[in-house]
Amino acid sequence: MSSTAVPTLDISGTPRTPLSRLVGVELRKAIDTRAGFWFATSIVGLVCAVLLIYTLAAPDGSKNLDDMLPIAGGVLGYFLPILIIMLVTSEQSQRNGLVTFTLEPQRSRVVAAKFLAGISLAAVVMVLAALLAVVFTGIGAVTGGAPDWSVDGNLLFNGFVLANLIGIFVGFAIAMLLMNTPAGIVVYFAYSLILPIAAGILSALSSGFEKVAPWIEFNTAQAPLLTGDFQPSGEEWAQFATAGFLWLVVPLVLGTLRLLRIEFK
Repeated sequence: MSSTAVPTLDISGTPRTPLSRLVGVELRKAIDTRAGFWFATSIVGLVCAVLLIYTLAAPDGSKNLDDMLPIAGGVLGYFLPILIIMLVTSEQSQRNGLVTFTLEPQRSRVVAAKFLAGISLAAVVMVLAALLAVVFTGIGAVTGGAPDWSVDGNLLFNGFVLANLIGIFVGFAIAMLLMNTPAGIVVYFAYSLILPIAAGILSALSSGFEKVAPWIEFNTAQAPLLTGDFQPSGEEWAQFATAGFLWLVVPLVLGTLRLLRIEFK
């Protein structure tokens, strides 16, 4: 009696998927859906609408480029992190994680691809918002203003680029920890809107909490970066690093460990 060899498929020599391709896939997933595409489009549209209202309502002396840029950045600060949250939580919310992590079993590479895709998408939106700020500065000149086109470097880097990058990182960390779109959005708005108000009230009521707040509340720790001369002191940088560790590093590490062990069904 002869035995028939069972055919086998050897894939040990197959090269793994390049990270650039994974990033491209995540980018397509972010904007291929109606929700992702229209939300990204709406962010740019909202920046345009807010700048238009400001241009028509502001005094002629307040239509400078360094007036327009923080307004555009402020709009992005509230809505760019939501775009990142939707990107990160797509597997869990749409129940397609089993497909994603079967095609790419090394989950850490998927996390890295999502992060790079989110940064790339956010960078495009930020550039568009900056261009809109320039455009509406020109419109301000047409409507009677004599705008100043110069921009302080600290305002551009800290107040626009760094502030939005921090929001993106916070949104990414929250999304990784919760892995649920509605919960991530709610928690982010609680972090960005409710928590600063609560910290301000407690600081007004307690001088002790006022001293502790910059070390544990990330919005308070960011204030020297985004206001005044945009040049924090050494102690303020230490507060920023400590609060950032609590709100960025800890959730991201816990969320990554959870993702590496969770069972998708």
